[in-house]
Amino acid sequence: MIRLSVNVNKIATLRNSRGGSIPSVAQAVTVCLDAGAPGITVHPRQDERHIRASDVPEIAALVARRRAGGADVEFNIEGDPRPGFVDMVVATRPDQCTLVPVKPGEITSQAGWPPDTAPDALTEVIARLKGAGVRVSLFVDAERKSIAWAAGLGADRVELYTEPFARAFERNARAGQESFAAYVDAAEHAHAAGLGINAGHDLDLDNLQLFKRLPHLDEVSIGHALISHALWVGLDRSVREYLDALVS
Repeated sequence: MIRLSVNVNKIATLRNSRGGSIPSVAQAVTVCLDAGAPGITVHPRQDERHIRASDVPEIAALVARRRAGGADVEFNIEGDPRPGFVDMVVATRPDQCTLVPVKPGEITSQAGWPPDTAPDALTEVIARLKGAGVRVSLFVDAERKSIAWAAGLGADRVELYTEPFARAFERNARAGQESFAAYVDAAEHAHAAGLGINAGHDLDLDNLQLFKRLPHLDEVSIGHALISHALWVGLDRSVREYLDALVS
């Protein structure tokens, strides 16, 4: 079964636009978990323009309490491997850490790790995170060379960057199918290399109907589309509709 990890960054973006604590990120996490979401994702950027470092322990505690009550839920923290971020992840010990490249001034992630990225610094970070009991996923493009690079670094999973698929799907059905074929090839290659497979970026209720067919897909991380949909139908219903989309 494909797991849904709800990215709650956009709740924090709205909160930060006014200051204060409304809307509450913790309350949003609670609603998502109550609706059946098996995962929560946050991306605490260095500039704290959405999720703040102070949000992370509170969310971790919420997820831990659900797990203690018998729920099968996971916490995923994503971010670039800067020293302060890695220290925070090790202290928090989430189920998963997704390492993503960050470009100065970007609004959101624009690509996966280039496969010619020097391995030295990342290898050390990955070893430290795994030593703390944290599963490590690397955000990569759907290309064989990127998959091989991630496997060589000792990652547990890859998260396939799905914006190219989403844009192709928007153009027409043929373009969507052609793009999806490249993701199938990448997924098969990752599975053969012993990597788990996550995916995320601009997945929505429409393109999930095709993308959920990806072989060996473990998890999708969805934030912007799910939270945007919640403006019209409510957060509880939006989470449930995404969960239904992954199994129907």
